Amino acid sequence: MLELIKRLVKDEKGQGLTEYALILGAIAIAVVGILFAIGGHIGDIFSGVEDELGGVTQHQ
Repeated sequence: MLELIKRLVKDEKGQGLTEYALILGAIAIAVVGILFAIGGHIGDIFSGVEDELGGVTQHQ
C-alpha cells in the first residue's frame, strides 16, 4: 500500500495539463471581473457617441 502511494505521488502525468487549465481558469475569471468593472463605462462612452451623432444611427 505504501508503495502505491509513493508511486502516485511521483507520477507527474497530466500535471502540466492541470496547471495550464488552472492558469486558463484564473485568466478567464480575471477577464470577466475586468469586463464587469469597466462595462458601465463602455456603455457610457457608446451613449455619448450616440448623443453626439444626434440620432443618425437609428435603424429602420
